[in-house]
Amino acid sequence: MQDRKEKKYRKINWKLAGSLMKGNGRYILFSALALAVAVVAAYCGPLIVSFTVDYVIGDKASNLPAFVMRAVENLGGREFLRGNLWVCAAALVSFTLVNGYATYLRRRYIAVASEGFAMEMRNRLYHHLQAVPYDYHKHASTGDLVQRCTSDVDTVRRFMANQLMEILRTVFMVSAACYIMFSLDVTMSLISMVLLPVLGVFSFVYFGMVKEQFRLSDEAEGKLSSTLQENLTGVRVVRAFGQEKSELDKFTACNEDFRNKTYKLIRLFGGYFGSSDFVGYTQIAITLLTGVAFAVKGRLTLGEVMVFTTYVAMLTWPVRQLGRVLADLGKATVSLGRVEEILAVPEETEPGTAGRPVIKGEIEFRGVCFGYDAYDDVLSDISFTAKPGQTIAILGSTGSGKTSLVQLLQRLYLCTAGEILVDGVNINDIERGYLRSHIGIVLQEPFLYSRTIKDNIGIVRPDAMAEDIHAAAKIASVHEVINGFEAGYDTIVGERGVTLSGGQKQRVAIARMLMQNAPIIIFDDSMSAVDTETDAAIRNALRERRVNTTTFIISHRITTLCEADKILVLEHGRLVQQGTHAELVAREGLYRRIARIQNALEEDLAKELGAQGGE
Repeated sequence: MQDRKEKKYRKINWKLAGSLMKGNGRYILFSALALAVAVVAAYCGPLIVSFTVDYVIGDKASNLPAFVMRAVENLGGREFLRGNLWVCAAALVSFTLVNGYATYLRRRYIAVASEGFAMEMRNRLYHHLQAVPYDYHKHASTGDLVQRCTSDVDTVRRFMANQLMEILRTVFMVSAACYIMFSLDVTMSLISMVLLPVLGVFSFVYFGMVKEQFRLSDEAEGKLSSTLQENLTGVRVVRAFGQEKSELDKFTACNEDFRNKTYKLIRLFGGYFGSSDFVGYTQIAITLLTGVAFAVKGRLTLGEVMVFTTYVAMLTWPVRQLGRVLADLGKATVSLGRVEEILAVPEETEPGTAGRPVIKGEIEFRGVCFGYDAYDDVLSDISFTAKPGQTIAILGSTGSGKTSLVQLLQRLYLCTAGEILVDGVNINDIERGYLRSHIGIVLQEPFLYSRTIKDNIGIVRPDAMAEDIHAAAKIASVHEVINGFEAGYDTIVGERGVTLSGGQKQRVAIARMLMQNAPIIIFDDSMSAVDTETDAAIRNALRERRVNTTTFIISHRITTLCEADKILVLEHGRLVQQGTHAELVAREGLYRRIARIQNALEEDLAKELGAQGGE
């Protein structure tokens, strides 16, 4: 598995990178053109200095191109320039200004391209994560996904903004320098560049060493982010069970692992830049000493020595920087590969015709089977019907398949055998977004956004009036509770609803679901945190509100289940009993045993309370 991942990260998916550019490619072209102008202008500066020293001030012949010398002669030649040295200074300043402005344009255009690239990548990732199957999110690490969508995207953006043009700049500078230097003196040019290939090869070797370490550092950072996110999300559990020390130890271990891998990366950086500095400065020293020796012998002029020395100094930095550029390329390659891993996950597809039939709430399961893998069935041969307006209760032990059954109804998963019909239409032939918009669900652990209570309830209907929100809250028996808060419906709910108690969160989630006005509603053990009296009040209010709503209730309370039109009893993934409360308590089975146990417990509790009251 790890070997396959390393192979995937070894090269850039250029097809993906090209598709992410989406209209920003022209800005890269503009940046490249501006870069070429900047390089030419930068190299013209030393040539002007050499021309001034050798031709204008001295008596040497000029090495400038013929068309330039014709322009000089038209101005008045050497004598004119000697009397007007400001012309040479003005030319030097002009090329410096051109270099500066072209550099500004280069950075501006590449910034536009890189920011557009990053925006498209973030949009593509967010859209794709909304479209991947539900099962992917169940197994993916939230912290790792967040890092890939933020840190990895930013790594690619920084490479485009800072390093992509550096590669072209190095190519342009080496090409231009070779042309000019070899036209002056071949031997001196070879001596001036003798160590630059060594520096370039060293850069490539360093790139190979550092790329894998970047991947290890990134993965360690992802694990650290996941650990932090897990701890902050489950802070209540951590505090309740006194696990602060254990969580701190786990975070410290992840943090130390990240530190060690990043420290190794920094040591590689330090070793490379120290060594490359030594090679670079040695090359400059060799060029300077050789140039002085050649000048003494009369082989080179003073101006030409200045040109060679200046050009070598100008070349040493980009060639030396090539290692950093290639290292960043390695990191960007790893980051783009991690992004590609998400985008490569197949999106949820429509298995049928994706129609939009009228949904009234008639549901039929016909021999439905389901398993998360091919060797373990969670549900086997489930068959039942539900008419519009009926309440279907589901009872079963943990792991019996209750939640899986309602997830199949929402088509979060596809059944492996049999079929599910909604108003006579196979569920696979109904467009998934349309289907889910007609099914309201409240989970046992509902998720609330870090917004106001009003926003949380009205999120499914942004145009809802305050009266509608209050009406839904009254049915969910939470209206009075909300009004008891200082800010009322404008009370900010903490992240994941930490401002509210478990029962209050469940009731707010029920009110939110009611705003959906769905013909099918599901309570997945979502009234477990409310008392029996509130539970009954909510169910009575629901019956009065919509007589044609098909309701599924998963619960372990017999008092909650007994009023249902049909009760389904699941055991080990099989439907072992179904019927009304009266029918099921009249015959032997799981339902009757649970009912007797709960009744006995309630009677014992009533006797104990009565005895305490008598005292």
